[in-house]
Amino acid sequence: MAAMSEHPSGPALRTRWRETVVRARAEGAGPDPGPYADDLLRRWSEPQRRYHTVDHLVAVLDHVDALAAHAEDADAVRFAAWFHDAVYRPDRSENEERSAHLAELALPELGVDEARTAEVARLVRLTVGHDPAPGDRDGEVLCDADLAVLAGSPHDYALYAAAVRQEYAFVPDAAFHEGRAGVLRQLLGLPRLFRTPLGYERWEAVARRNLTTELELLGA
Repeated sequence: MAAMSEHPSGPALRTRWRETVVRARAEGAGPDPGPYADDLLRRWSEPQRRYHTVDHLVAVLDHVDALAAHAEDADAVRFAAWFHDAVYRPDRSENEERSAHLAELALPELGVDEARTAEVARLVRLTVGHDPAPGDRDGEVLCDADLAVLAGSPHDYALYAAAVRQEYAFVPDAAFHEGRAGVLRQLLGLPRLFRTPLGYERWEAVARRNLTTELELLGA
């Protein structure tokens, strides 16, 4: 079997991971972060993924960096970005829970303290509904970073929507349209899609327009 090719961002991502781990733990505490990055990147490169890929991970990490000044613990949010879809099977509903559990196992091994590990796991679980409580600044940053794809250009949004459909290729059209419409309505029903001031300013209006257009195209 041929080896999986390296994503172009792989080396840079490993550096970003290592820097986050080194900042987050006591000096000299814990093993080499490298194998943990390799495991996460392998997970993000699994063949069933079409949208939840390494490209999505890079985008979320970049958006977290752009919004980091709003966070109380930006490195906890960065860890949560790495783990939030680390376990991903489109035919299962417990992906976020399993991803959070993976963080709860891996981060203590790396020397990350209990409180920060708990915060990372909480943030990962928050991505089930993308509805952080008022004042949850870390949750606001992660959810905004994860949802920023909704504010792409019409072309980029169409590519995103198509990739989501490919991940659910096993679902018949009628059932997919019904489920997808429910997701879109849930998002549009939120008082604000983006909770950080910068995220709201940059992405809210465009994202709502894209979501509304997709809902109309679904005939829902």
